[in-house]
Amino acid sequence: VNFVVCQLFALLAAIWFRTYLHSSKTSSFIRHIVATLLGLYLALFCFGWYALHFLVQSGISYCIMIIIGVESMHKYCFVFALGYLTVCQITRVYIFDYGQYSADFSGPMMIITQKITSLAYEIHDGMFRKDEELTPSQRVLAVRRMPSLLEYVSYNCNFMGILAGPLCSYKDYITFIEGRSYHMTQSGENGKEEVQYERTEPSPNEAVVQKLLVCGLSLLVHLTISNMLPVEYNIDERFQATASWPTKITYLYMSLLAARPKYYFAWTLADAINNAAGFGFRGYDRNGAAHWDLISNLRIQQIEMSTSFKMFLDNWNIQTALWLKRVCYERASISPTIQTFFLSAIWHGVYPGYYLTFLTGVLMTLAARAMRNNFRHYFLKTPQLKLFYDIITWAVTQIAISYTVVPFVLLSIKPSFTFYSSWYYCLHVCSILVLWLLPVKKTQKGKNIHENHQLSQSRKVDERENSLGEDSFPTTNSICNQNQAKASRPPSSRQ
Repeated sequence: VNFVVCQLFALLAAIWFRTYLHSSKTSSFIRHIVATLLGLYLALFCFGWYALHFLVQSGISYCIMIIIGVESMHKYCFVFALGYLTVCQITRVYIFDYGQYSADFSGPMMIITQKITSLAYEIHDGMFRKDEELTPSQRVLAVRRMPSLLEYVSYNCNFMGILAGPLCSYKDYITFIEGRSYHMTQSGENGKEEVQYERTEPSPNEAVVQKLLVCGLSLLVHLTISNMLPVEYNIDERFQATASWPTKITYLYMSLLAARPKYYFAWTLADAINNAAGFGFRGYDRNGAAHWDLISNLRIQQIEMSTSFKMFLDNWNIQTALWLKRVCYERASISPTIQTFFLSAIWHGVYPGYYLTFLTGVLMTLAARAMRNNFRHYFLKTPQLKLFYDIITWAVTQIAISYTVVPFVLLSIKPSFTFYSSWYYCLHVCSILVLWLLPVKKTQKGKNIHENHQLSQSRKVDERENSLGEDSFPTTNSICNQNQAKASRPPSSRQ
């Protein structure tokens, strides 16, 4: 109740913030101060004195950044922020109240941990590494100066994202606070000089209303259907003994489908709050329609219609997936997939079910990648074959996802193993067999051999699929601004 009340208050505060403290009417200093104070007030109201952990974690991390220096501070900040989060999660889970989510102050700390580590790496990239060493996305996100303490605390604890996020890049946040979200650059006549100009600020009202409608529907579904289809019923002894396999598969899918609306509600409401404050504008499509999904955390349609494990993960908790990619996957030298899933498990918490889910997720991801690389190109020859492939992969993906995340919901070891044993670990066994029988051979460039041979055939199809690759989904307003420079051109991002 505290969470919902605070988020509704934050929504009203966001409307007031955009109306009366717009960047055109007041200084960025005032906007930082107000956003921070409102955020700390909400944290104090919702979590009491536990909210002090937010300031302690942010304050010590800032001291580390200043004292250690740009060469190594990203490593120390990463270890400290994640370690502090883990200690708080251990005390909350094993000392206070196992399995209960009341006063779960570690939830906002998860978002703050993402912001601390992301910014530390962005400062390291921008102030220590050479540009030629950076990937295109790292170059765009790189921060070229050390933020002030006020900017740092405002970024971590502003009222728009302190309770439920989502994560945003530091450059995007500062651009929003300073009112540069709608400033664009255009090449001058000589092709070298850049001309700055400002485009009319679009209204977020339509996007906010649409997202609030999604929130209402999600909440309604959660309060009604979720109670009728509890995930725990999958391990009910009578159900396991009497239900047929088609019934078990159907109920598994339906129960996990019913468990998702509460996440849809929380993340969409958080997105609406940011939009109401004027934050989250990504750009215009070719028809001139404004898109307010720069920091959106999910795409419901793509989630429910996912035809691959990767497609599901790319559209579920989007900003966390981008964080894992930026701080781990892109920088890991050995087994990046395994390291990324392991980091995700540590970040989520200390319940054993989390680790079972992410260990299973490693197997599923690798097996799905092997199957896709070895067989997908055979089904791209005709639209009918592609449709057949999509239907089969949708069904398999939805069951695999549901099978994987059951321990995430059950939390404990015993019920999780009870579920997997009732299914005879069938998908674990299938994944291992796939990896054993269909090894994924890599070329020197790290691409799959089959993928290289079939790239020209599958590229057009891939371009229509929703993913979060660097070239398919802009992650900062600076990318959007470049794309919007010529109004007659559509932005490079796929809509």
